[in-house]
Amino acid sequence: MRNRRQRVATGTAVAVVMTVMTAACGGEAGTTEDRVRPAGDSSSLSPGYGTGGGYGDGGSEPAGAEDRSGPAKTLALRADAELGEVVTDGAGWTLYRFEEDSAKPPAATCEGDCAAAWPPVPADDAEAAAGMDAELLGSVDRADGTRQLTLGGWPVYRYAKDARPGDVSGHGVGGTWNALAADGGKAGAGARPEGGGEAASPAGGAQEPEGPEPGGDAALSAAEDPELGRIVRDAEGRTLYRFDKDTAWPMKSNCTGACLETWKPAAPVDVKALEGVDPELVTTLERPDGSEQLSIDCWPVYWYTGDEEPGDTAGHGVGGTWHAVTPDGGRARAAS
Repeated sequence: MRNRRQRVATGTAVAVVMTVMTAACGGEAGTTEDRVRPAGDSSSLSPGYGTGGGYGDGGSEPAGAEDRSGPAKTLALRADAELGEVVTDGAGWTLYRFEEDSAKPPAATCEGDCAAAWPPVPADDAEAAAGMDAELLGSVDRADGTRQLTLGGWPVYRYAKDARPGDVSGHGVGGTWNALAADGGKAGAGARPEGGGEAASPAGGAQEPEGPEPGGDAALSAAEDPELGRIVRDAEGRTLYRFDKDTAWPMKSNCTGACLETWKPAAPVDVKALEGVDPELVTTLERPDGSEQLSIDCWPVYWYTGDEEPGDTAGHGVGGTWHAVTPDGGRARAAS
């Protein structure tokens, strides 16, 4: 089988290029570089998306993790520089809500691995903080028969990856976890970009894309990011990402279900409208729903709903499994 790095002769039709690339994506690997290594090296992480299925990478528990499962005692309100007023338990651990739960009626859906990363807060021995409406506190029965604290109807959780009281690293994880405000709403009303706090969004802020402006003629362009190096952006200036739990050999997307609420498959592009990206590396795969997704060097690529401005790279490093993609389909370097 032709090596997927071999150039198709000048003048070969785009359709032939696509055929060759699609075949190569299911065939033998041409190199042992990172760009073609199957995603099995991330198998130690929980299945799913974002940071461990959108739940957070449980990993090894930080010191004091045993404090994350006890009663909340008397709640407190703490001023966070970015999020404003957030709710903590009596020990100072930030409390969170999960957007896949519901408040009307209260229902908790975080179970199993999710509950290991996000320990539910027991309803017993919990009191409202001064300045909070005590009537907003309640409880919901969990599937295991325990009673979980609710605030404004929302089931309440702690985050195992918060290293110390006052941390808010769970805010925005997976686009579905938010620190709680005093009324049970989202702290900061989305003031912090989705993707988590310090632990989940290591990449820097917005940069003007190099080359065409958003909405320009190039369907894909290579841009030089000051922290990540050369990465790929689409015509709207959005950074494109690859997911380590996908595979290039064979080409397959493992981002399905709730994952797709946060990570959107990039649409196919005209390979004649590229800047800094080799058209021979650009192809598509058919998703389970029959839609077509863009791939670069056989890796399915996505854009991130947590990126708010053209050039944002907040998705890079989320969960250790999402990376800005380079023009050759590899992972962008780690942010400094």
